[in-house]
Amino acid sequence: MLPREVKRPRTHWQSFDEAQAAFDQIIPHKTTVADLKSLGFDPVSTPNVKILTYLDLIHRFLPNNSITLNDLQPDVRDCIQSKDCCHAYELDLEIVDTKRYGNVFLDIFGFRKYSHITGWSFNALIIVKDDVVAYKLRSGAPNVNRFERKVKPLGPLQELDNMIMKVPGMM
Repeated sequence: MLPREVKRPRTHWQSFDEAQAAFDQIIPHKTTVADLKSLGFDPVSTPNVKILTYLDLIHRFLPNNSITLNDLQPDVRDCIQSKDCCHAYELDLEIVDTKRYGNVFLDIFGFRKYSHITGWSFNALIIVKDDVVAYKLRSGAPNVNRFERKVKPLGPLQELDNMIMKVPGMM
C-alpha cells in the first residue's frame, strides 16, 4: 500500500556491465565521433548525453588556482588549449528503484518513512578533439543498495515551523 518510485532514464543499456562494455570499446586516439554514435554515446540519438565545451572542461578540471594546466593529463591539457577544436560528451545515468516499507499509518502521516533503494549508476566523460576521442574517464556505482530512514517525531506538525516563520513575512 506504500508508494514506490522507479527512476529509469531512457537508455539501451540494461545494466552497469553493459554500459561499461560499451565504454571499454572506446580507444583514445582511434575512436571517432562516428564510432561513438554506434557505441551509444551520441548526444543526438542517445538520451542523457550532454555536450560540453572546452569552457565546461576548464571548470571541471581546473576548479581553483591550486590546479594548473601542467597538472592535467596531457591529452586533457591539449584539448583545453585547442579551444574550439575540443568538446566532450558526458553521460550520467542513474537507474534506481525506491520501495517504501513499514507502518502505513506512520508513513502516510509523515512520522516515519523507510525506503530501500536499489539499482546502479554510470557516469562517463569522453573528450573529443578534431572528431577523435582524446581522453575518457568513467565512474559510477555498479550496485546501489541502501536504506533511508526519515523520522519526524511530530509528523505533519513538524512542518508548521516553516509555515509560522513565513506568515509574518507575508503581512
